[in-house]
Amino acid sequence: MVKDQEYLKEKAFYCIDYAKKKNATDVQIILGNSISETVNFRNKNLNESERSDSLSINLTVYIGKKKSTISSSDLSKENLVTLIERCIDTTKITPEDEFNSLPDNNLLAKDFKELDLYDHTHLSNDKKIDFLKETEDAALNDDKINNTESSFTETKSNFILANSNGFLNGYKSSLFSASCVAVAAINGGMERDYEYTRKRHLIDIKKPKEIGSVAAKKASQKINPRKIGSEKISLIFDKRISRGVLGTLASSIVASSIARGTSFLKDKLNQEIFSKEINVIDKPDILKGLGSTPFDSEGVQSKELKIIENGILKNYLIDTYNGKKLNLKSNGRSAGTTNIYFEKGKTSYEELLKIHPKALYITETIGHGLNLVTGDYSVGASGFLVENGEFKYPISEITIAGNFNDIFKNITLSDDLKFDYAANSPTMLIEGMVVAGK
Repeated sequence: MVKDQEYLKEKAFYCIDYAKKKNATDVQIILGNSISETVNFRNKNLNESERSDSLSINLTVYIGKKKSTISSSDLSKENLVTLIERCIDTTKITPEDEFNSLPDNNLLAKDFKELDLYDHTHLSNDKKIDFLKETEDAALNDDKINNTESSFTETKSNFILANSNGFLNGYKSSLFSASCVAVAAINGGMERDYEYTRKRHLIDIKKPKEIGSVAAKKASQKINPRKIGSEKISLIFDKRISRGVLGTLASSIVASSIARGTSFLKDKLNQEIFSKEINVIDKPDILKGLGSTPFDSEGVQSKELKIIENGILKNYLIDTYNGKKLNLKSNGRSAGTTNIYFEKGKTSYEELLKIHPKALYITETIGHGLNLVTGDYSVGASGFLVENGEFKYPISEITIAGNFNDIFKNITLSDDLKFDYAANSPTMLIEGMVVAGK
């Protein structure tokens, strides 16, 4: 069982009091406990079973405009004393930085909506094993599947965030995740694909038969892919891929990158960077949301944020330190986005496939080919050729390339948005990207 709030609060109070006695001007502390249990299967046999129980403390000390941070996994009183004294000594010899400070008190969270992030349910190892057996049985029902791997993880966590200005709050959370990788082989060809599920509550995860059968179907569909020539063509990003576009957007508007001038969107606030039909929202108060939180890692209230409104970039992701550099107030995004999503489009999935007589449907990308400074993008990819709305055959060994300044403006979204992750997108059509093939 994870440590309760009272245990963590007691440690937090002690650390703040002792640091102040040692002449710290301000203090912030994050204390946490996480217990995780994982069972791994391979080809219907138990491969590994493990349990981890981790404690952590992250202490930040300010002396005037000097700041230093130290962390540990030992919460004993003796170690806390050593930790705090070492952090104080380090802070004293650290150069001053005019932007160092705790968040403004008026920005700290005061409203704590119940977000239903914790499920008391515990699944025994035997039940986890039964789940994975059923998952792999479903995958191996497909004659083309000759190899499977699956995993089930249950995590329970609790944490406290406190600072010397009086903020003290935290909450429990839980995560249940399961996955299956299936390998399909026929006529000398071999392909792999996967399916997974991740939810706050056990009852909400996908059923084992669905996970296994979907993984098998996806792998089987990729067998004997063809190579295609190079051309400029429209791409359709499967939802698993299109949500990555949100990751690119988030990385490009984080305040640290803007302050350093290392983002291709550094001068684009209040400018149109998408088409007028595109809206992007970050919503921290979705019940059971994987990214839901009432406050960020500094204690600042996290509220719904319109990042893109009618194609216009309306907000950066701002923390206290970099916000001061930019002369902007923190908007509760010191840890990045919470539950970010594209608002769904007006085109159905079927209609999206038919917009062009010929398109490539991308189901997998390989590598991390983004230049954050310029927006240039180039990755390996595989997927399917689509003609007149129908999937014709799998394709592989292609490279797709473009620049996100252009990509953002040439996006059309379908109406099939689902909230399965912390970043969610409908299926996405991108006009006129460059494809390099054989």
